[in-house]
Amino acid sequence: MKRFFFTVFFALSGIIILAQPVMKISATEHDFGKFKEEAGRQKFDFIVQNTGNQPLVIQNIVASCGCTTPEWTKNPIPPKGTGVVTAIYDPQNRPGQFNKTLSVYTNSKPAVTVLVLKGEVIPREKTVEELFIFPVGPVRFESNHLAFTNVKKTEKKIRTMQVINTSKEPAKIEFDNVPQHITLKATPQTLKPGQKGIIEGSYDATKNNSWGYTTDIIRIKINNVVDQKVYYAVSANLVEDFSGLSKDDMEKAPVFNIASKTVDLGKIPGSTSNDVEFKFTNGGKRDLIIRHIKASCGCTAVQQGILGQGIKPGETGSIKAVFNSGGYKGRTTKAIYVYTNDPKNSEVVLMINADVDQELASKK
Repeated sequence: MKRFFFTVFFALSGIIILAQPVMKISATEHDFGKFKEEAGRQKFDFIVQNTGNQPLVIQNIVASCGCTTPEWTKNPIPPKGTGVVTAIYDPQNRPGQFNKTLSVYTNSKPAVTVLVLKGEVIPREKTVEELFIFPVGPVRFESNHLAFTNVKKTEKKIRTMQVINTSKEPAKIEFDNVPQHITLKATPQTLKPGQKGIIEGSYDATKNNSWGYTTDIIRIKINNVVDQKVYYAVSANLVEDFSGLSKDDMEKAPVFNIASKTVDLGKIPGSTSNDVEFKFTNGGKRDLIIRHIKASCGCTAVQQGILGQGIKPGETGSIKAVFNSGGYKGRTTKAIYVYTNDPKNSEVVLMINADVDQELASKK
């Protein structure tokens, strides 16, 4: 009797073990080939068949990026039944080749099946409005920002930008409020209807006393009229030229060692002036020079008396500032940018932190 019981038990166990769904899929990879971006979303159906003896459930599908959307049969797929996994690829603003995946989670083994989607999107031809996004009257510019990025204080740099006249009349392009370190000209200066041209800008860093990131706001004049509602920004990050330093110069260079780059004032009342001091030492072998100091906002006044002074090796100094808490509330952070002739640390950002409590100000 006992032997019969075990025989029946193991037989039933075998049935339980063998009773499971099995997913068979028509393919694990699909190549959409080449297609145009304007063709829109592409779809492909992967056919799923349950070759097991229990219902198959597609529990979830995870795409490798937001450009691919999966759809699938939500109901359990019975034995010998079929379902579908639909892969939808959106090519908008995604030119070029792609290789994406869908991870299909089911109650079968293996629990995860990865599907691969390939193809190549041929980019559509962009419209004038997309290529020239900044309109000024009858003229459109590629942008309202001419960025020179890093410019050494010893150099003059040139940048160009395209422009187009979209009107049916000639358009003369000039610039107003241009500082001495910048030159801007349109070639040709007068564009015929539908004609493209070039805006050429030059930046002479030797004529600008600033350091670090700077932006100049320039007005555009079209047919002798300045549009006061729009502006043209010209930016540059002005940095010291260390390219001529030899290995020996680098080893003997000044070193800007600062005790702490952050000062925390703790809890302070609003509308009060708070003194801040950052102490530093010249850890190098040549004189350290503070080229420029600027604060991130007008609420922080930085003393400029230390600028241009040669701080001898081993000597200490300090950068002093006054932070006005004004109408700020809660946690407040302000920055001070320091530019030095330390080739390895030419730009240093100092931080002022404070918890401003306006109620403390009212109690005073």
